[in-house]
Amino acid sequence: MAAPRKDGIDLAARSRSRRRALQAVYAWQLSGNSMKSVIAQFSQEQEMEIADLAYFEDLLLGVEKHTAEIDAKYAPYLDREVSAVDPIERAILRIAGYELLYRIDVPYRVVINEAIEVSKRFGAEHGHTYINGVLDKAAAAWRAQERSAPR
Repeated sequence: MAAPRKDGIDLAARSRSRRRALQAVYAWQLSGNSMKSVIAQFSQEQEMEIADLAYFEDLLLGVEKHTAEIDAKYAPYLDREVSAVDPIERAILRIAGYELLYRIDVPYRVVINEAIEVSKRFGAEHGHTYINGVLDKAAAAWRAQERSAPR
């Protein structure tokens, strides 16, 4: 397991948080329960001990608070209405959208890579290619300055 970086961020724990957040956002979308109740349910599970719980909660509360804005901002990059996107891919896009728009401390490349990886693990067979295409276009617009900066 990788050690935390100098800034204290444990990247492996963040990855686990994103995977758990995907499952939680998916459950939230289907159940209609409050995000607070979904967080409470997931926070009691053993696997959450090895995730970054604060980041997990930030992702979920951020998605809940900004869903309408995130969905609206994706509209130009989708080939269908957001409501018609597969629920797993929709949850992935909402989490990645929140990170791209509101967590500018997370590099856009990390957001896209993490979204592709969870899509490969939990999404439809070729869902990751859809996720990659949408996020690449969105990141080009939403993180234009970061994308154009030299590496």
